[in-house]
Amino acid sequence: MRRDSPSQKTRTPAPFAAFEWMIAWRYLRAKRAEGGVSVMTWISLIGITLAVFALIATLAVRSGFREEFVDTIVGTNAHVTVYYQQEVNEFGQIERTISDYEALQARVAKLDFVTRAAPLIKGQVMATANGRNSGVEVFGITASDLATIPRIANPEASQGDIADFGSGIAIGSGVARELGVTVGDRLKLISPDGVKTPFGTSPRVQAYEIAYVFTAGRYDIDRTRIYMPFAEAQSYFNREGVADELEVMVKDPDEVDTHALPLLEAAGDRALVWTWRDASGAFLRALEIEDNVMFVILAILVLIAAMNIVSGLIMLVKNKGRDIGILRTMGLSEGSVLRVFFICGAFTGLIGTVLGVILGSLFAVYVDTIFSVVNYVAGGGVWDPSIRGLYSVPAKLELSDVISAVTLSLGLSFVVTIFPARRAARLNPVEALRYE
Repeated sequence: MRRDSPSQKTRTPAPFAAFEWMIAWRYLRAKRAEGGVSVMTWISLIGITLAVFALIATLAVRSGFREEFVDTIVGTNAHVTVYYQQEVNEFGQIERTISDYEALQARVAKLDFVTRAAPLIKGQVMATANGRNSGVEVFGITASDLATIPRIANPEASQGDIADFGSGIAIGSGVARELGVTVGDRLKLISPDGVKTPFGTSPRVQAYEIAYVFTAGRYDIDRTRIYMPFAEAQSYFNREGVADELEVMVKDPDEVDTHALPLLEAAGDRALVWTWRDASGAFLRALEIEDNVMFVILAILVLIAAMNIVSGLIMLVKNKGRDIGILRTMGLSEGSVLRVFFICGAFTGLIGTVLGVILGSLFAVYVDTIFSVVNYVAGGGVWDPSIRGLYSVPAKLELSDVISAVTLSLGLSFVVTIFPARRAARLNPVEALRYE
């Protein structure tokens, strides 16, 4: 019996051979007269592009908003606040002030993870100037400690010199704007808990020169905060020789929860701690839930866009039934047919994903310019800092977000393409050519 040599045997072409790419490319370039396949391809391409763009833009704004929000918190507020429990003093009054604040400060400052510990006086008063009034929160702090607060010492914008803080007060730009004052002007502070007299407590009124105006980047902070020299705050709020709390900064604010127990041990039996996560935890949890919901919604949007690929491929298979029949009779295998139509759908998803990534990345980079144009066209008021807390739309493009969007888009595009491609591969060539 004669046997063919290995060179004479029929060779099965390798998957995704050059001729499969050539056939797929010809189908992708099909003219409108050949069944409108080209139009469906463009619709699928645009749909995937816009869906990926929306997903990346949303993820970038989400990441930027969270980073900016957290940065303004840890950049202007204490990472951990140490305060004392209430107790009854010798006069039968309830108080929670810290009389041994210097010793407490020294003990806490010795901890390895602590970068700064500062005694603080806090109080809410009425600020008035130029016939205008505004409720503000006063922080009594030393000049050296104020210079270590990142968003105050290095703000987005400022007036005056922080070195002059000892001879005056520092106020937020929102307070200055509300009261119409600037550096060198005098601001009157009115406290209802003022001088104690035989006839009761009379309000305390004191005027201070403004030495420094800062913009921390957070609307509610700039709009309400005033810093006063520590010794002056003790006198103004009747806190002679005591402090209200201890402001503690740590090396890694994200690990602040692990530092609570060592801080309590160093602070003593009466001490309690309150971290920045405790203060803003509810908002951060709500933000995380919103992020997850938005990702799911946009993932559904990408799926809907990917389904357009199915519609386009079904039309392509229907219009190319005669071609499939001829190719099958010429010896093209089912696997080759499947791969041809898989390439058509996957290529559309790939190009759409790439374009979406480019548009989403450009949006993240030029988000300020884009919103400035939108705000101008809309006549202003598109972004209200009094509601959102931040002065502009933050966006941070992270590699993990881009990878998530690309993986989701390509994964869905490849999966939905398989079904119409299998339908084309299983098309009976006899049925396809029966009426030809």
